Amino acid sequence: MPKASDLKKGAIVEIDEQLYQVRNIDVRSPSSRGANTLYKITFMNIQKKQKLEQTLGGTDFLKEADCMRRMLQFLYKDEQFYTFMDNEDYNQYTLSIEEIDNAADYLPDGQEGILGMLYEDNLIGIELPASVSLKIIETAPAIKGASASARTKPAELETGLVVQVPEYLAEGEVIRVITATGKFAARA
Repeated sequence: MPKASDLKKGAIVEIDEQLYQVRNIDVRSPSSRGANTLYKITFMNIQKKQKLEQTLGGTDFLKEADCMRRMLQFLYKDEQFYTFMDNEDYNQYTLSIEEIDNAADYLPDGQEGILGMLYEDNLIGIELPASVSLKIIETAPAIKGASASARTKPAELETGLVVQVPEYLAEGEVIRVITATGKFAARA
C-alpha cells in the first residue's frame, strides 16, 4: 500500500473499488512548524474517464490496484494511438492520445524502461522512467565559454517539449530530462 508521498504520475490505485490513475500531484508545504505536507492529487477514473481530486497527508495510505506490471518499449504513434511492446513476450498494446496525456512529451520512438500496468490483459496506464534522453532540435546558438551555472535559454526537443537549458548547449545534442518536473538534468 503506497503512501500519498510515494505516489508518482501514472500510478494506478484503487479508490472505492474503482481504478484511478494519478494524473497530477501538487505538493503543498505549510508554513507553520509541525504542520504536515499536503498532496493535492488529481486522479482519472480509468473506466468512466472522470476526474477526482483529493488532498491527502504524506502518511495517508492508498490501496494499490491489482494489476500486472510489465516493462514496455514505446514503438510509435499514429493519429489516435501510441503503441507499446512488451519486452518479454513481444505483445503490443495501445493507449489513446487522451490516456497518454502529458507523458507524450517524454516518449521518443524506441524509448525503453516504461512500466506498463495491465488489467485483464489491457494496458490501462504507464509510468515513465525517472529521466529520459531527448535530442535538442531547436535552440539559440551555443555561447563559447558559458559555464554550467550561467543563464539558461529555451530549447525545443524532438518530442515538442520545450525546456530551459544552459547556454553552452547546441542543436543536435542529447540531454537528460527529469520526467516528474520536465526540467533539464544533464547531457546524456
